[in-house]
Amino acid sequence: MSQASNESNDRILVVDDDPEIRAELKEYLTDHGFDVGTAGDGDSMRLRMEESDYDLVLMDLTLPGEDGLALTQYIQRQSSIPVIMVTAQRETIDRVVGLEMGADDYVTKPFELRELVARIRSVLRRAKSPAETAVTEEPRAVVEFEGWRLDLQSRDLTSPDGQDVELTTAEFKLLEAFVGRSKRVLDRDFLLDMIHGREWSSYDRSIDNLVARLRRKIERDPRRPKIIKSVRGAGYLFAANIERR
Repeated sequence: MSQASNESNDRILVVDDDPEIRAELKEYLTDHGFDVGTAGDGDSMRLRMEESDYDLVLMDLTLPGEDGLALTQYIQRQSSIPVIMVTAQRETIDRVVGLEMGADDYVTKPFELRELVARIRSVLRRAKSPAETAVTEEPRAVVEFEGWRLDLQSRDLTSPDGQDVELTTAEFKLLEAFVGRSKRVLDRDFLLDMIHGREWSSYDRSIDNLVARLRRKIERDPRRPKIIKSVRGAGYLFAANIERR
């Protein structure tokens, strides 16, 4: 099979406990210009990531020991490497949870290899083009609101009392979308597209759950939010005044 063009030689880590699937994906993705590493469980995944830098992780959810959801959460705590989940058709709840944890996309087994390559390239393009999801009005490195400080480059969020508040990748993308469009009503479809880069209408509750999690981190009283307000039948509005530094 002739190798397709892929000028960047992106490095993909395939995490799957099935050796046949690992071998098939390694061969196919290599033929399409990617540099591919493989791992069969969490321990070997960590070892591969210590040995090499990867641009994307293809993560099977069903693994021995730590499952793919736990490993996705680990990756998001350690880095900004995008993750594509590989799930079975019936794992709807796991897909939603994985997306809320910060996974960038998912494919279901059995998957079509050409579609998988298209998904990988799409996620990589988004990861390399922060302008697609970054603040669009007067982009600056730091924004402040209600005493909070958000560094858009380092993704650090600092509370009014100076404490560092940890954000998952999905929470950061949601907050980034809000601060870039404060005082505007943003509907769920827009927010889903900003976070995951495609339509997720079947799972729009994931945005509601994600908003609830973000409120618990930045609102004084999450039950009576003053910063992220719900607009009945329309979506959400970021009501705080934004200062750019």
